[in-house]
Amino acid sequence: MCRFRPWDSYWKDMNKIIMTQEGLDSLKIEYKDLTEVKRREVAQKIKDAVALGDLSENGEYDSARDLQAEIEGRILELNEILKRVEISNSANTSTVSVGSRIKVKIASNEFDFHLVGAPEADPSMGKISHESPIGKALLGAKKGDVVEVQTPSGVMQYTIITIS
Repeated sequence: MCRFRPWDSYWKDMNKIIMTQEGLDSLKIEYKDLTEVKRREVAQKIKDAVALGDLSENGEYDSARDLQAEIEGRILELNEILKRVEISNSANTSTVSVGSRIKVKIASNEFDFHLVGAPEADPSMGKISHESPIGKALLGAKKGDVVEVQTPSGVMQYTIITIS
């Protein structure tokens, strides 16, 4: 019986979640807060709501249970991410990779982006996922390259000014 299957390494790579160290640290802090603080707080809210009596029309109890479900769901999600995370080494400033900070020019405007893993993406803060259309297009590009990205409003051209 063959113990090594050539597709095993493929599936192993497919299950990795690439992130920056900064993003991983942030998720670890969130996980610790949820498991050590928020769980206890919501358990106390449930206990207090139960003490009020009739649960069939107890809005506080329902609200606390909903919050508990939300917290537990996020804990499960973070567990899965933390098991599969791989830190990106973005020491290379000659090409764009996960962790790179990029200044781009679009038309006559300049924008700063931080290319990050999907779980840490926050476009409002300039953090774009390497899995997004823009992130995919920028990966591997060099300073001075013009990268075209298909967007809902048409093709946009991003000129890379700096990579750090």
